[in-house]
Amino acid sequence: MIRVFLVDDHELVRDGLKALLTGIPDIQITGEASSGQELFSKIITEQPDILVLDISLPDMSGIEITRRITKEYPVIKVLILSMYTHEDFVLNAIKAGAKGYLPKNTSRNELVEAIYTLDRNEEFFGQTISRVLVKSYVRQTKDKQSLPEKTALQLSDRETGILRMSVEGYSNKEICNKLNISIRTVETHKNHIMKKLGLKSTVELVRFAIKNGMIEI
Repeated sequence: MIRVFLVDDHELVRDGLKALLTGIPDIQITGEASSGQELFSKIITEQPDILVLDISLPDMSGIEITRRITKEYPVIKVLILSMYTHEDFVLNAIKAGAKGYLPKNTSRNELVEAIYTLDRNEEFFGQTISRVLVKSYVRQTKDKQSLPEKTALQLSDRETGILRMSVEGYSNKEICNKLNISIRTVETHKNHIMKKLGLKSTVELVRFAIKNGMIEI
């Protein structure tokens, strides 16, 4: 089972998340907290695999919590679920160690896919957050006066299509529906893409896609 711990200062939000995730195969809600202090008082005994965490909490920020979790409990993966999707929040969360970031208006399917993805030691960012990452990288490169030179692609047409859709924020399920292939096939292609390109994160994948003119900017 994937042990999930919820952290949000609104009881209604936590109850909603529990309702959404109850009955999902292989996912178990092991605990919840309304503040950072409450989280750290429970986390040793709860020992979750994934922390679903809000950015705004009464005693400390989700960024601060993420940084501390990454340092003290590196096996726990942090999924930020927040109404704040501004570039600063997203980038600071990633720098702090968050492995996923979703807006609070995300769908149940996307939330479940994010949890499964993080459990496989991969990163997950929804369409909204992927667009934020793309815009951030474009702005940074423009500030440096020029985009990186293009490099030769090592990908097949199918891999190129999957890379493009991934960077644009399509979920694995959406990709498999569009291409009429299985989710397992999509995941296999993604693994091959990362290995071929020598990349380790979604941010690096975004940079590669922009560098090679694979997405509109």
